[in-house]
Amino acid sequence: MSELTGKVAVVTGAGRGLGRVMAMALSEAGAHVVVASRTRSELESFVEEAEAQGRESLAHPCDITDEASVESLVTAAIDRFGTVDILVNNSGVVSTVPLVDQSAEDWDRVIATNLRGVFLATRAVGRRMVEQGSGKVINVSSNFSIMGVANHAAYAASKAAVSAFTRSMSIEWARYGIQVNALAPGYFATELNRDLREDTEVFNKVVRAVPARRMGEPDEIKPWALLLAGPASDFMTGETIVIDGGQSVR
Repeated sequence: MSELTGKVAVVTGAGRGLGRVMAMALSEAGAHVVVASRTRSELESFVEEAEAQGRESLAHPCDITDEASVESLVTAAIDRFGTVDILVNNSGVVSTVPLVDQSAEDWDRVIATNLRGVFLATRAVGRRMVEQGSGKVINVSSNFSIMGVANHAAYAASKAAVSAFTRSMSIEWARYGIQVNALAPGYFATELNRDLREDTEVFNKVVRAVPARRMGEPDEIKPWALLLAGPASDFMTGETIVIDGGQSVR
């Protein structure tokens, strides 16, 4: 659990949910972690928890859809820690609406956060990684990227694009010693879907669609984040790892 000692990680969407869990996993493995999201209080809570465990961290609020805000995030990370070795692109939003009822503004909001944000952060961090000749980029896709799911057209399209972006960047940056991979989680039990889990009828419908007959536990994402952030994945790039209890292959 110390193989990332001295490494510097930037994690977007780290205020809560799987983003926070992955950020904490990297911190526990020894990395200095720069956490970003829109909500400062959530980020400061993470920093307090990490520092209580003896880890150095930095909170930097960021609008992942805004170019200047993303550049400021990366600059702050480099100013504080000298470089960026690991990027986790976790920021994302979901829209659940029939396509005929979806507004163009809502479509643009989903695409801007889930895809444009990945582009902006990867480009900003990638410039530094190319210079240093090493780096790990972990993009968060979704099992919806390979499934047909009603009322999620914008979300599914954005996440499929993230997986395609991952493959393209893996080819472009392999020569620089940079590995670009993605995680595609299914349903995990986090505070983001607490309402769903508290509705017994809806929850049962969801888990019936999962061969494992349950949601993932947040800590189950940790080893995959550590794999893609650490040296064990140095000869692995362009892959999207699906972690969904078999939902996407039934």
